[in-house]
Amino acid sequence: QVQLVESGGALVQAGGSLRLSCAASGRTFGDYNMGWFRQASGKEREFVAAITRRGGTTSVADSAKGRFTISRDNAKNTVYLQMTSLKPEDTAVYYCAADRSLVLHVTPRMYDYWGQGTQVTVSS
Repeated sequence: QVQLVESGGALVQAGGSLRLSCAASGRTFGDYNMGWFRQASGKEREFVAAITRRGGTTSVADSAKGRFTISRDNAKNTVYLQMTSLKPEDTAVYYCAADRSLVLHVTPRMYDYWGQGTQVTVSS
């Protein structure tokens, strides 16, 4: 069992930046690939970024490439999502998730544990 707690969500103007954090507790953090997903009101949850256990490989959604960066610090049991050049369409609840498998997944149903989410609102 892994418990995940996101933080860092806020109201920000378009063009601004935010860094989201996800703190993990429970099982060994380094045993999990980690992902960030988001869900806008009335829409399905969508992939944002993911990172492998040691941080050697990352995957970022096309909508976030060049603007968002995922990273992790296994010593701190934390995964981060650095977001820059934010747009109103980035407005959503952002969730982090943990996956025990060996493959880096982009599909929400492949992840085993989820946090409660943190709200990001980008005003125009």
